[in-house]
Amino acid sequence: MTPDQYCQEKAVASGSSFYYSFLFLPPPRRRAITALYAFCREVDDVVDESTDAGIAAQTLAWWRAELVRLDAGSPTHPVTQALLPHMSEYGITTLRLNQIIDGMQMDLEPRRYLDFAGLERYCFHVAGVVGLLSAGIFGITQEATLDYAKELGIAFQLTNIIRDVGEDARIGRIYLPVDELERFQVPAADLAAARYSAGFTELMRFQASRARATYERAYALLPPIDRNAQRPGLIMAGIYGTLLDEIEREDFRVLHQRIALTPLRKLWIAWRTWIGTRHRRS
Repeated sequence: MTPDQYCQEKAVASGSSFYYSFLFLPPPRRRAITALYAFCREVDDVVDESTDAGIAAQTLAWWRAELVRLDAGSPTHPVTQALLPHMSEYGITTLRLNQIIDGMQMDLEPRRYLDFAGLERYCFHVAGVVGLLSAGIFGITQEATLDYAKELGIAFQLTNIIRDVGEDARIGRIYLPVDELERFQVPAADLAAARYSAGFTELMRFQASRARATYERAYALLPPIDRNAQRPGLIMAGIYGTLLDEIEREDFRVLHQRIALTPLRKLWIAWRTWIGTRHRRS
């Protein structure tokens, strides 16, 4: 199996919405974004699949050492081997890849975010940085496109937090800021126990409103000249925006279930967004 095949299998097996945004890219960019996605999956799985925080920390340290080898041009893992040919062409740096690992490291230590400023920092590392790297792969001509990509990545993570709030709470991760839980009078214990309340629904409406505002801020930052190149990110925004709408239609019943879109629906949104953006460009 080649490094590219390894990354492709990793992307397909994940079932992630990100996969659908890769489908319409030309082969070189598709290989680069698939390798980046596979890297993110590898380091994320270190934290999600390990029951021993010490072993997970050692594995993340191995990945940091692997990035040193990547910088030297001699990576040993299929994912970093797949990334190597694309580093200089698409502006992928080990500094940014290490920032993603920084975000994974945050999940190793049980922590609560006192306010949104703390949560936003976490979102930047686990998603905003991915947005920056992805934008470089898709193609940019304007510096403002990077601002758009960072905000869009953060918006995706805010959506993930809403979708996974119950599932995360049951494994000891509560991303909702402490001051907001207190404002809406939602005890942290209610999240893990799947206890719904009027306060919880209002808290979720507040979170969804902030996520939507972040999407809108991102869209406003995207220069028209780069809109065509950035269609994969806009596909993701279409899928995630639809997911957020679906969660709201379900009245934010996310504590006992994981609301998701079907693969066919994601593919339809991807195709519609790709064609629609092209038509607006022409």
